[in-house]
Order: sequence, then C-alpha cells, then structure tokens
Amino acid sequence: MDTDEQHTRPTERDRFPGPSRGRGGRSRSARLGAVAAAAAVLLLLVHTFVVEPFRIPSDSMGNTLKAGDRVLVNKLAYRFGNLPGHGDVVVFDGTGSFDREPSEGTDYVKRVVGVGGDRVVCCDERGRIEVNGEPVDESYLHPGDRPSAVPFDIRVPEGRLWVMGDHRSRSSDSRDHLGAPGGGTVPVGRVIGRADWIVWPADRWTSLRGPHG
Repeated sequence: MDTDEQHTRPTERDRFPGPSRGRGGRSRSARLGAVAAAAAVLLLLVHTFVVEPFRIPSDSMGNTLKAGDRVLVNKLAYRFGNLPGHGDVVVFDGTGSFDREPSEGTDYVKRVVGVGGDRVVCCDERGRIEVNGEPVDESYLHPGDRPSAVPFDIRVPEGRLWVMGDHRSRSSDSRDHLGAPGGGTVPVGRVIGRADWIVWPADRWTSLRGPHG
C-alpha cells in the first residue's frame, strides 16, 4: 500500500505546471511591446506639451545661437498665467504677423524686446534702444552690430510682443514688418515656448536663462 501511494502521489511539477517555453516567449514579447508603446506615448506627450527640440535655421540670433544649433523649447513656460518677459528668447509661429499665409517654415526664434503696453524707440542719442524711456542693456548683440539701423517708435499693443534678433544686421524681425497688421508685433498666443537650453552641438551645451533671458 505504501509503495502504491508513493507512485500515485502527484509531484510538485504536476501540481504547479509552468508555462511552456513558447508561451513564455510570447508573454515576454507582449510585455516588451506594451512597454515600448507606453514609452512612445509618453515621448509624444512630452514633445507635444512639455519640451520640443528646435533647429536654428539661420544666424539671425548670433552669437547667442548659431545656425545648426539645437535648442530645447520649454512649452510650459507661458502656461498657467505666465507671459513672455523682456529678454526671453522665444520660438513663435509667424503666421499672420511675419507671414501673411500659413506655409512651411513659419516658426521663428527671436528675443523679446517689448511686451504689451511698452513704448519701444530707436534710438537715443547714444544709439541705444529705449523701452519706456529707459535704455536697454543689449550685451547679447552680435559684435559689431548696432542696436538698429532702422529708426522706429512703436507702442506695443496688449497681448503682443516686439521681437528682434541678436544679429541685428542679419535679422528679419519686427522692424521689417512695421507696415503689416500689428505693426510688426507678434501675438502672445502664437508663441510656442521659450528656448531654455542649447543641447547640440555638445560643446555648446548651455542654458539660455541668463541675465537677459
């Protein structure tokens, strides 16, 4: 009797059968696929709502930014009631201000010189731009550039920005659209975000949030 019971008693393997080798492989593949899909969705959400890389197309912001630089644009910078401020480097859609019609390549990167309500004037007796009667320290200007070769005197409408490139002699900016609707200013609602970091090339990795940004 003892011998028969010993031979008929189920083994540990019989009571707790493991998955077959093929089924386990499929389960691992499914898990990896789910992780990859979740990572892709997360990356898409970050790209859409948080940060976005932007390639600098020209030297209009030199020497701060050079053609070919990659910057990270903070798309949350002006959410939750925050507004662009003096000295911020912003990326914006120029449709309706710098470009009359929607087209490819309508995104621009410029520096905020005037915000809604400001009076921006060029230039005082020393050749400096004034904002609300005060000269602007523009140490970021490209070496050898004047603040502007084009005189202007504009009151920036509320909800809009007066923007200029740091390489003034190479920049097509608010000055070039004085006769357009908005007088060359850009709607705040068209701002995509604030350029916070140069991330490529690696030897130019730096923050753009300095004393003027």
